[in-house]
Amino acid sequence: MSSHNCRSCRTGTHREGFASTGRAAQTGLVVVLAMVLTAGAAFAGSGEKKVATSVCDAHRLKEMKALDPHLEIEIPAEFDKKFPTASACNSHELAQDVEAPGPMQPIPFSHKHHAGDFEIDCQYCHSNTDESRTAGMPSVEVCMGCHGQFPKEYDELEGIQTLKEHWEKKEPLVWKQIHRLPEHAKFRHNRHIKAGLECQRCHGPVETIEKLSLVPDTEYWQYGLPTHKLEMGWCIQCHRENNQQASQDCLLCHY
Repeated sequence: MSSHNCRSCRTGTHREGFASTGRAAQTGLVVVLAMVLTAGAAFAGSGEKKVATSVCDAHRLKEMKALDPHLEIEIPAEFDKKFPTASACNSHELAQDVEAPGPMQPIPFSHKHHAGDFEIDCQYCHSNTDESRTAGMPSVEVCMGCHGQFPKEYDELEGIQTLKEHWEKKEPLVWKQIHRLPEHAKFRHNRHIKAGLECQRCHGPVETIEKLSLVPDTEYWQYGLPTHKLEMGWCIQCHRENNQQASQDCLLCHY
């Protein structure tokens, strides 16, 4: 608590101000709730029915119905299916959100859905990262290794359609690069993976992100160096914090 001693505190005259503010906020909340309830009642009374136009749409309508029992919905038989699942539909939509940070990829791939919900290991898709100095990018063959076994209903998703088109035409997916170091700096993924470094240390909590983008910069001004992500100061700081496991010689990264 603050120990200030203003006149209003001593006399208690500003307590009325707090009370007035509280009443105003409470009144505003009541008004908003009334508007919501009125709108809901009007909608329910209108007899308007929401009809699903896809399996994903059916999942959304069922969720809306669970929140609002008065909502009238209709799920045609061809859309009343389990697959694609509600979580797959949701992640597919969020991964292609144009307003979310990050570039639009050739298919809306959700790291949260794959690495988070299904706990797929990073190196299953980014293969040979523990052996190569560069991180492997997932090929169409790797993706189809799983999706080729999924129910045909998943073809409703645009991303799966694009994936299978590339598979049939034997065309690679051209992923848009997100993390790029300057040409004068060298980074070896294999050495860091073998040293036990988690992918999230540099790339952030990808298992919680639907649409991947550059992780926010961390800013510490230790050792006289700016430490933005993927800058020299950030790398040096990491080396120093890990018991000098890696050399700080200039030629280690600049060669």
